[in-house]
Amino acid sequence: MLNTSKYTLEIVILGGGAAGFFAAISAKKHFPQANVRVFEKTSKFLGKVKISGGGRCNVTNALSNHRLLSEKYPRGEKFLRKAFEQFDTKATMEWFENRGVPLKTYPDLCVFPLSNESQSIIDCLWKEAKTLGVELWTLRAIDKITPLENGFEISYKEVTEKVDRVIVTIGGQPKLTGFSWLANLNHNIIPPIPSLFTFNMPKEPIRELMGIVVEQAVVRIEGQKLVGKGPLLITHWGMSGPAILQLSAWGARILAESNYEFSILVNWLHETKENTLRESFVKTISAHGSKMISNLNPFEIPNRLWLFLLEKNEINPATRWNDLGAKNTNKLVNTLLNDRYVVQGKTTFKEEFVTAGGVDLQEIDVNTMQSKIHPGLFFAGEVMDIDGITGGFNFQSAWTTGYIAGKNVGN
Repeated sequence: MLNTSKYTLEIVILGGGAAGFFAAISAKKHFPQANVRVFEKTSKFLGKVKISGGGRCNVTNALSNHRLLSEKYPRGEKFLRKAFEQFDTKATMEWFENRGVPLKTYPDLCVFPLSNESQSIIDCLWKEAKTLGVELWTLRAIDKITPLENGFEISYKEVTEKVDRVIVTIGGQPKLTGFSWLANLNHNIIPPIPSLFTFNMPKEPIRELMGIVVEQAVVRIEGQKLVGKGPLLITHWGMSGPAILQLSAWGARILAESNYEFSILVNWLHETKENTLRESFVKTISAHGSKMISNLNPFEIPNRLWLFLLEKNEINPATRWNDLGAKNTNKLVNTLLNDRYVVQGKTTFKEEFVTAGGVDLQEIDVNTMQSKIHPGLFFAGEVMDIDGITGGFNFQSAWTTGYIAGKNVGN
C-alpha cells in the first residue's frame, strides 16, 4: 500500500490509452490535491496511439460544427453532441499546440501532428502527465472492483486497496468477457462487435488490381440504405478505404447479423447520375469517335480499372468509340454506376480494432461521465458504446470524454 496521507483523494484510472491519459491529466489539473494513478494491464502505455494512422496519429478532425461532428459517430451521436459543448475539436487542437505540438490540417479535415509521427503525441501526453505528478503503472490488471459505502475496493496482483474514485478507460473489447467485471457492477453492456473493417471478396477478380485507389466513389450495401462515400482502395483481399470503412461502421450490426456475407454496389464516378453519364458518352463519341475505347478513358478512374471494366463487360478494347453501340453503352453505364461485388468475410485492423458496443450510455451522465448506478465511478473512451468513422473521430471522443471525466472526478 502506498503512503498517500498527503493527498485528500485517491483517484485510479484503469487503462493507459488516449482516454486514460487525458482523463488522468484532466483530473490532476483540476484536483491537484488528489493522488492520480494510471493502471495499464499491458507493458506499455498509449499503444494504440503509437500505431494509429500508420504511425502518424490522426489526432482529431477540424470539423467544428457540433451537430455535423456528432453525426460522424454511428453509436453515441446524441451523447457526444452534448459532450462536445465542454471539449470539442478546436479545444483539442489548442491543447496540443499550446504544449508544443504543431498540427497540420489536411483538405479532408483530418488533423495530424506536423511531424507526421505519433510519437509527438505520445511524448506530449507523457510529459504533461509527469509534470503534473500523475503516477503511471504498467502490468496492473484489475481483477475486481467492489463498491463500498464511500469509495471502492480494487483488487490486482493479490493486492487489495481502497480508493475514492475510479475512471474506467479500458477501450473497446473484442469479446463480451472483457467487460465481465463491469457487468458485475450491474452495468448493462452492449455486446461488442467489430466496427471498422475491410471487405473480403475471395471470388472477385478485381482483387488483381490491388493498390488502385479511386478518389471519389459511392458504395452501397445491396438491399439496405447504407451508403459510404470517399476514396476506395482495392486490396489483395477485396476493398478498403474510407468509403468501405464508413459502411462497416454504420452497418456494423446489420453486417454481423449477415455473418459478413452480402453484396455491394459501387458507383465508380461518385454521385454521377445516369442521364449525366449518357450525355458524357455522347460527347466522347462526337469528339473522339475514331479512337479505340481502350486508349481513351474519359472518366476520373485509373486506366487499369477502366480496362478491367471493359473486360468484365466482354467489350473488345480495340473497339472504336463510334462502334460501341447501344448494348455495350448500357452495359458500361450500369457497371460504372452500379458495379456489383460479393463480399464474403471481413478483415479487422488487429491492434487498431474499433468496436461497437460497451457500457450502455443511458447509464452514464453525459455532463460528468459518471455512472448513474455507482457514484464515484466514471467512464471515458471506447469502453462506452461509442465509436466513430475514420478521420480522427475516435480519438476526439477519447479526448472529450477523458477531459470531462477528469474535470468532474473530484466533485
